[in-house]
Amino acid sequence: MTTNRFCEITHELQHLSKLSEQCARIDPALYAKYDVKRGLRDINGKGVLVGLTEISDVCSTKMIDGKLRPADGELYYRGYNVKDIIDGTSENSHFGFEECTYLLLFGKLPARTELTEFTKMLSEYRTLPTSFVRDIIMKAPSKDMMNTLARSVLTLYSYDDLADDISLPNVLRQCLQLISLFPLLSVYGYQAYKHYHDGASLFIHPPKAEYSTAENILHILRPDSQFTPLEAKLLDTALILHMEHGGGNNSTFTTHLVSSSGTDTYSVIAASLGSLKGPKHGGANIKVVRMFEDMKENLSDWSDEEEISRYLRALLHKEAFDHAGLIYGMGHAVYSLSDPRARIFRSFVEKLSAEKGYEKEFALYDAVSRLAPKIIADERQIYKGVSPNVDFYSGFAYSMLGLPVELYTPIFAIARIAGWSAHRLEEVAINGKIMRPAYKNIGEHKEYIPMEKR
Repeated sequence: MTTNRFCEITHELQHLSKLSEQCARIDPALYAKYDVKRGLRDINGKGVLVGLTEISDVCSTKMIDGKLRPADGELYYRGYNVKDIIDGTSENSHFGFEECTYLLLFGKLPARTELTEFTKMLSEYRTLPTSFVRDIIMKAPSKDMMNTLARSVLTLYSYDDLADDISLPNVLRQCLQLISLFPLLSVYGYQAYKHYHDGASLFIHPPKAEYSTAENILHILRPDSQFTPLEAKLLDTALILHMEHGGGNNSTFTTHLVSSSGTDTYSVIAASLGSLKGPKHGGANIKVVRMFEDMKENLSDWSDEEEISRYLRALLHKEAFDHAGLIYGMGHAVYSLSDPRARIFRSFVEKLSAEKGYEKEFALYDAVSRLAPKIIADERQIYKGVSPNVDFYSGFAYSMLGLPVELYTPIFAIARIAGWSAHRLEEVAINGKIMRPAYKNIGEHKEYIPMEKR
C-alpha cells in the first residue's frame, strides 16, 4: 500500500467513523422514558434479575427493623462464608484453591481423601498436547496475555476429539482440563512474548505434580523457581477471592449467555475471557497500580494525609493521573459499606509488605483506603457508600510478588475459570432457553430510496 493510499484510507475511515457515531447516538433521557435498565441495572445500581443460581451469594444488605439496610459485604461459596473457608486454610494448613474449586463444581466441601484424589486429577490434566508450546504459544506471541490465553483456549478445540459434545460428563472433563491448564497457557505465553519481543531469556519450567496451583504459578514464572511459603499463601488467597462472584458479573453472565446457545466449552470460555479482559472488569487492578505510581511520584511526603487528600481531590476533579475523574479501586457495583474480599486480603497484604520491606507503601495504601471514601462522599452525589474493593489491594500484592503487569488479568482468569466452569455446568444441566433480552427500536421507518435518487 502506497503512502498516498494509506492517507486516503485513513481519511475515509475518519469520515465513516463520524457517520457511525452520529447514527449510534441515543438520547439518554429515552432510557428513563421507556424504563430501560441501562447496563441491566436500575438507577441505584442494582442488577436486573435474569437468572437463579446456587453457586455463590454476594451480600451487601441486611434486614434491620423490617427494612433492608446497607451492611458490611459478605461473599458465600455454595453457602459457606469465604472468610471461614480462608480461615480454614490457615498459614500452616493446606492450600485452598483446589478445595474451593471442588466446592464450586460439586456443591460440597471435600473430605481429605476426596480432595487428594481431585488434586491428583487436576495435576494429571496439567499437561499440554505434544508440541503445543512450540507450535501454538511460541508462534506469533501477542503483547496482550489475555488474547494469547483466548487463542490458546480456542486452539485446544482442535485437539479435542469430543470438542462439540456438551453432555455433562464431557463438559466437566473439558472444564477440569482448562482449570488445570490456565496457569501454563498464561505464564508460557508471557515467557514467549518476553523472549521474542524483549530479548529476555526463554525458560519453560514444567509444572510439579506435588505443587498447588498457586505454587506452580510461582514455580513456572520465576527463573529460579523459588518462593516463600507466605508468597504462595497470599497468591492462593488471591485465587480464592477472585474465583467466583455471583452469576451477574460481566464475564460470568457471558458464560451463561453463550452457554445458553448450546455451543462448545472452548467458545464459551474464550468469550468469557474477552469480557474479563476489559479494563472495567478484570483489568481494574492495573489502573490502581498505575494510579499509585503517579501518586508516589507527585507526593513529597507519603505520610502527609493533607497532601494525600489534595491529590485524591485532584483525581476527582480530573486534574491528576489520567484525568478520568476516578479514584481507582474505590467502590463496587454491589458492595457499599465494605467489600469482604478487600477486608480479607488486606491482612495478607500487610504481612507480605512486612516480609518484603514495603511497609511505607502499605501505609500509603492504608491512608488512601481511609481518606478516599470520605472525599468521594464530599465531592460526589452518590446513591450508596463506597469502600475499597478487591482490586485496590490485588495489584499491590502482585507487584510485591514480582508478577509482571501483563499477567495481572490472566491471574484473575486463572482463578475465575473455576467459577465460569461451575456456571457453565449449571447452565448445561438446566438446559434452559437461549437467552434473548429485548432492545427497543426508537428509529423511524423509512421509504427505500433508489440509488439514482440518493
